[in-house]
Amino acid sequence: MASPLRLGLKNSGQQTTIEALREVWRIADEAGFDHVWDFDHLATIGAGGQEASVYEGWTLLAAIAQATRRVRFGCMVTGNTYRHPALLAKMAVTVDHLSGGRLEFGIGAAWAEAEHRMFGIEGLEHRVGRLRESLDAIISLWTNDRTTLEGRYYHFSDAIANPKPIQKPHPPIWIGAGGEQMMMVVARYADVWNSSGAATAQEAAEKSRMLDEACARAGRDPGAIRRSTQHMWDGRDRAKLIDLVGRYLELGFTEQIINCQGPDHARVAAAAAEALPELRSALVR
Repeated sequence: MASPLRLGLKNSGQQTTIEALREVWRIADEAGFDHVWDFDHLATIGAGGQEASVYEGWTLLAAIAQATRRVRFGCMVTGNTYRHPALLAKMAVTVDHLSGGRLEFGIGAAWAEAEHRMFGIEGLEHRVGRLRESLDAIISLWTNDRTTLEGRYYHFSDAIANPKPIQKPHPPIWIGAGGEQMMMVVARYADVWNSSGAATAQEAAEKSRMLDEACARAGRDPGAIRRSTQHMWDGRDRAKLIDLVGRYLELGFTEQIINCQGPDHARVAAAAAEALPELRSALVR
């Protein structure tokens, strides 16, 4: 049986205000969106360079936990290299408890070279291997009484991590990935794959087939991993957004996130809320 279409909003946390973030969260919660998102960068990304304002993603997730009541939420996606896995596992459990079990755990290998260079963050050269070990450690900390791991990058000795997440066995794991190596990580660990780096529906479909092949090599049912994508939208052409959602749904992307473009993020979120009934009725053509 096919997964139902789930829709979310996103205000990344860069070049925005606390007021706009709170308003997007409120709209997502009250309008009936399934999830709401931010991102994880220490400096701004995109054409504007690195000098604009950006808020820290996991601090915002704790705020979302308190500011909302029903909507699920997460970081699309956490950069693994920015935090030790023991710290990230503890942060995630804390946010899961703050929200009553509504966290979606988004993670990726990280990619922003400028951030790693300016802050002296290590690990980008072995980022896929680090992500594999980090996920092994985090899942163990979430589910086992003690964790021992003698890896190439991380070392745990009879480590204790309590409390455990509210969600069992743990919060759903979303992994953003586009390359062949990362697809094997998705096939092994993910509940949801985000089509990182795919600029068009055709590219996303090609990467989805890559994931199917990785699942075959890993011995996992590809239908067990939901497919997700993000749409950049300025809140103006509703018909275009509805068509886009329908096109991706036809390709099997059942988790779709509307990235509310600035400068008026809340206006875009409100426009998406107005369109939500039509978006929900998007049919596979």
